[in-house]
Amino acid sequence: MKTALISHPDCLLHNMGHGIPEIPERMTVIEQAISSSDLTSQLQEYLAPLATREQLIRVHDPEYVDYIFMSSPKEDTIPLDPDTWMNPYTLKAALHAAGAAILGVDLVMTGKSKAAFGNIRPPGHHAEKSTAMGFCIFNNVAVGVMHAIEHYGLERVAIIDFDAHHGNGIENIFLNNEKVLYCSSFEHPFYPFSGADTVSDHILNIPLSAGTEGKDVRRKIQDYWYARLVAFKPEILFFSAGFDAFYQDVMSDLMFHIEDYASITRDIIELTRDSTKNRIVSLLEGGYALDGLGDCAVAHLREIVHS
Repeated sequence: MKTALISHPDCLLHNMGHGIPEIPERMTVIEQAISSSDLTSQLQEYLAPLATREQLIRVHDPEYVDYIFMSSPKEDTIPLDPDTWMNPYTLKAALHAAGAAILGVDLVMTGKSKAAFGNIRPPGHHAEKSTAMGFCIFNNVAVGVMHAIEHYGLERVAIIDFDAHHGNGIENIFLNNEKVLYCSSFEHPFYPFSGADTVSDHILNIPLSAGTEGKDVRRKIQDYWYARLVAFKPEILFFSAGFDAFYQDVMSDLMFHIEDYASITRDIIELTRDSTKNRIVSLLEGGYALDGLGDCAVAHLREIVHS
């Protein structure tokens, strides 16, 4: 059975300008790296559908979703926050990005795909219930998680977030939902300046000092996440796959290398394999060093494909 590669060309049309590094070329370099890899025969490409309002309001306040729809400009760009802008194509791009999560869940839950990876943008893990921020409009992973819970009746969902920035939006949405185990590693103190003081049995945050290397992160992950993941027995595994902790990425001061992404992915999948039955949905979050982003994503995806 093949792994689903989910994307949509409309995601390339979202362009915030203003020197913001969340640019369409991020998707392009990942697509090119996958095309040049040895994985193509093991992938099945899918177009991401548009997420529906009903799917979005499982995680976002209805008033917020309506506000985003009403704010969509007919020309130029408008700010939702200093880092998050909309152009005339942004709304559809964001709906396709969230729709990729829905489709990924559907494909793995119905056995049509062994796993799914969404090469999509805008990213999502900073988007809170009623707030756009940090390049994020809808919380893609959260939309997928709630689809798994509400539509398929799952009771235990795990999210692994190795983006360099804390996924404040995911934490905000699932803070009081013990069906979700959220594991996040991130640079601290650093944008969005949250997560380091969270106390929760089902939100496991690992703040990292600037300069932390991947081998040290892997050791912390083993110490802080492994036992809880095994005890939790997730029925499906999500990755918030941000690659901005890469040592060449100017958007953080962490020092991950390509093999660190492969190792973290491989170890987490192996640890949870019995309970998830290899049901995996991974969605692109950050990652802005175009020279290394494609290779990092392929290293992560290779472990998913070979799981």
